[in-house]
Amino acid sequence: MGVGFGSRKRSASIVVSLVSFLLISLIPFTAGRPISRGAALGVSEKVVRLGDLNFPWTNAALLWERTSFHFQPSKNWMNDPNGPLYYNGWYHLFYQYNTEAAVWGTITWGHAISRDLIHWFHLPYGMVPDHSYDVNGVWTGSATLLPDGRIVMLYTGSTNDGRQVQCLAFPANLSDPLLLRWVKHPANPVLTPPPGIGYTDFRDPSTAWLTPGGDKWRIVIGSKVKKTGVALVYETADFVDYKLLDGYLHEVPGTGMWECIDFYPVRLDSGYGSDTSANGPGFKHVLKASLDDDKHDYYALGTYDEESNRWTPDDPALDVGIGLRYDYGEYYASKTFYDQKKKRRILWGWIRETDAERVDVIKGWASVQSIPRTVVIDRKTRANLLQWPVEEVESLRGESFEFKDVMLEPGSILPLHIDSASQLDIEASFEIEEGDAAAIFVDSGYNCTTSGGAASRGLLGPFGIVVLAYKELSELTPIYFYIAKKPNGNLEYHFCADESRSSKALDVSSPVYGSSVPVQKGEKLTIRSLVDHSIVESFAQGGRRVITSRVYPTQAFDEPSKILLFNNATSAKVKATVKMWKMKSAGIRDFFSLNQAL
Repeated sequence: MGVGFGSRKRSASIVVSLVSFLLISLIPFTAGRPISRGAALGVSEKVVRLGDLNFPWTNAALLWERTSFHFQPSKNWMNDPNGPLYYNGWYHLFYQYNTEAAVWGTITWGHAISRDLIHWFHLPYGMVPDHSYDVNGVWTGSATLLPDGRIVMLYTGSTNDGRQVQCLAFPANLSDPLLLRWVKHPANPVLTPPPGIGYTDFRDPSTAWLTPGGDKWRIVIGSKVKKTGVALVYETADFVDYKLLDGYLHEVPGTGMWECIDFYPVRLDSGYGSDTSANGPGFKHVLKASLDDDKHDYYALGTYDEESNRWTPDDPALDVGIGLRYDYGEYYASKTFYDQKKKRRILWGWIRETDAERVDVIKGWASVQSIPRTVVIDRKTRANLLQWPVEEVESLRGESFEFKDVMLEPGSILPLHIDSASQLDIEASFEIEEGDAAAIFVDSGYNCTTSGGAASRGLLGPFGIVVLAYKELSELTPIYFYIAKKPNGNLEYHFCADESRSSKALDVSSPVYGSSVPVQKGEKLTIRSLVDHSIVESFAQGGRRVITSRVYPTQAFDEPSKILLFNNATSAKVKATVKMWKMKSAGIRDFFSLNQAL
């Protein structure tokens, strides 16, 4: 027998309040569906779940969903991280924000600062849509720190006639470490769509890098030509006047519109990050694009020729949009920056809601930012990046629990006794007996997303951890490995997250996420999962693969929520070791609290 991961029941007996019904009635709907948001203005669709409110949520469940150590505003809608930087002792994060509601709308730049990337102070808005060139929204942008100490902020404005243009802003006072006031340049917009590029296919300028001569700067902007995703490169000496360089930095047919392009170097010889202008024999360059067509962030490693202004992927089969992703769950519109304080490159990403939009309105908020991650090249494989939560998150660790060398028989499940499972940092490792792996028959063609999830059994999997499980297993979210054997006799490892039974509610997304993951000879299989209420970020093999899950349980929250180990393989025994820490809440406070702290 398996471990009881059968189909979930669809039932409810609780009643939503009259206030909730009044709130949801304010959202425009057409034929029972929420109106499209974003696509009409030429940006990615912002409605993830189209459908009616089917489940009568309790206030307790909705209050529980709000995170405790991920960054999010106190209310309303948030999307892309923008212009992150470190300046005069403070980390700055700007972000896309709707000041009016918990749905996407006319976008302002929110602004927050932190000493450690974990505890944050909300500041007054960074930039608001107040000119003809950005009246429909101050959209995504990037910061560049110049050698003389100045800061340049380039962003996309949505104009009064719906065109996408690039705009320039700079701090009003560089002696202010909080960067409270920003000035928009009188020459705005400094860039408009060039010939052959659609008026709504021209957005999201990158951080700039120096040319080989050191006297000019280059930026990359995302676009498309028919169904080919392209990266346009402009050169400038002053960030006001620009020259469009011939050709493209790179293009990939069939990938559609490229948004939020990021382009940066990674060192081959160390775990340190590098300034965006670094290049040479000791570096590879990462080209990343957010694909509007499927709402995922793809990256590839390659070589940048500064003279020809061409980037070439190391492996054409793993090119941008057809190969590796930053995250195989809910993760989009990401942005990196170089942290000169600790000499590391840090990655931010937007984590969308995957429940019904009407429920977000009831909650009064939508979306969170990921825990910031360090990014380095994997020096073992040299074929992928390693992403890992910044070390500062460990300052939130509290009481710990350890379970060593736990033997899991085939078809077994084991509760790990801990009194609260809503805020955890979990590290787990797994070993299978070599004889079990050698004896299995060919089991090729496995795919996490089409496998049927953790209930689908094989000789060597699935096995792993279960988070946010209800005591009767009517709700549960397994995060696990599955090992398959290819026709050549080699083993293929898969890392998956199964949301198909994470909630009894019908109006939430419930996919199975995952990917194959490289495992080197002699390595144990490892998972680190950060559980923060409705978001679970899971890292396999030291960050070679990452899956971010949004989970909306109707029962498995607060005290009833449990953590389990499981082995649903049919023949293999698995030895597991787990260490868990309860996580304290981060301090995310308003501007007035900052004034008192200073």
